[in-house]
Amino acid sequence: MLVLGLTGSIGMGKSTTLGFFRAAGVPVHDADAAVHRLYAGAAVAPVEAAFPGTSVDGVIDRVRLAARVLGDPAALRQLEAIVHPLVRAEERAFLAAARKTAAPLVVLDIPLLFETGAENRVDVVVVVSAPAEAQRARVLGRPGMTEEKFASILAKQVPDAEKRRRAHFLVDTSRGFDSARAQIRGILRAVSAIPGRPMAADPEPR
Repeated sequence: MLVLGLTGSIGMGKSTTLGFFRAAGVPVHDADAAVHRLYAGAAVAPVEAAFPGTSVDGVIDRVRLAARVLGDPAALRQLEAIVHPLVRAEERAFLAAARKTAAPLVVLDIPLLFETGAENRVDVVVVVSAPAEAQRARVLGRPGMTEEKFASILAKQVPDAEKRRRAHFLVDTSRGFDSARAQIRGILRAVSAIPGRPMAADPEPR
């Protein structure tokens, strides 16, 4: 089974790209969705214990939590020490289930793939990217986003240029959805050519 790691900096279109892989029939593990589930489940008690007042009605309030850790590296490391192992456990369960079904290809969405050394546990790295001006416009258009928050997030991420340099494949999301889908079809064709790695699904449009 070929494990493809998908990553990209904030505002690059990673979630949309992940959806295109899913639509092509490839099993995907969405790390952001896993965190949402954990913030309503297994992570609630340890996060609330570490950051009192961040849960509301048994669910972690992401806005309150962000306010507690933004700009505080020690607090962020504490949060990551709680959440990352839980996400990894879900990822391992996903991979085990995929192997049982003999899936030839899976995609792991790993936002901090290079930052955490996760490239060592995937076979192929796909980086989602876009020009800096497009990224900036997308991010600053989000509710509650500020220049300070954007700068703080970027400071924690490996620069886009470095991610692009280390990628096996790139998806440029600045050209629209049809172009992104075409790029993904090209990636699926390429990985299908790896010896012993048949393609998970027909990548052509239905």
